[in-house]
This record gives sequence, structure tokens and C-alpha cells, in this order.
Amino acid sequence: MTDGWTPDSNGVLRLPSGRLVRGRGLRRPLPAGPVPTFGLYLLGKPPPATEWAARWLRWPDFRLPADRDDAADAFRDVLARAGDGRVEVACGGGRGRTGTALACIAVLDGVPAAEAVAFVRRHYASHAVETPWQKRYVSRFPG
Repeated sequence: MTDGWTPDSNGVLRLPSGRLVRGRGLRRPLPAGPVPTFGLYLLGKPPPATEWAARWLRWPDFRLPADRDDAADAFRDVLARAGDGRVEVACGGGRGRTGTALACIAVLDGVPAAEAVAFVRRHYASHAVETPWQKRYVSRFPG
């Protein structure tokens, strides 16, 4: 088993199951400490190479994922990998797309879809999920 994140680490969201996922903005430096074992990168173009396993989900800034089935699969992958690894979800700023993805992952982990945005804003970042359509996407996300 890989040591996971610590719950008090910067950007780490504790899901109801106890799994930890780190959200961050790629425009900021990589935080000090252990590197991820897996990253999901939510960008309009492919991310730079990493030394850890990674997956790119095409998702332009302030929009929704280009392929919603691929997004749902990626979120399930993140949740599964968070059980025994250091998983991060990141976009440019770490709030809109990252917050939206974290809210969908929370739905998969048992948070009711109608409460997921508030959950992420309370436990990750108060300005997470930036647009009305991102919020609506979460509220309709099938858990």
C-alpha cells in the first residue's frame, strides 16, 4: 500500500468513505511533500508529462467536460485509486473544473448530488465550482 495524503495537507479533500483526494491548480508550484501516484488533469489541451501515472480529460476552462462518459469513467478511476494511493485532480486554477470534478467524485462516494457542491465548498475551497452550468452538471451527475 502507498502512503496517502494527510487529511490536513493543502488542498486535500476527505470523502465520506475516508479516501483522500488532493485538488490543486497547475499554475501554482507543485506542493512540497510526496508526489502523486496518479493525477487527473482537466485541461483544454494535453498536460505536460509527469513522473507519475496520469490521465487527461479534455475540459476547456469555465466549461464542462468534452466527453461526459469519459469524465464519469475518469471520476470512478480517481475514486478507486484514492483507496491506496496519492491521487490528485487538477486544472489551471484549481477551483472551477477541479471543484466540479471533486463534487462528482463525492457523489460517487455517497454525497447526494444536491449537496455535493456545498460539501466541496465547505471541505475543499469556498469558491469551488465556478459557473452555474458546472453546478447544474454536479446536481445532475448520476451517482
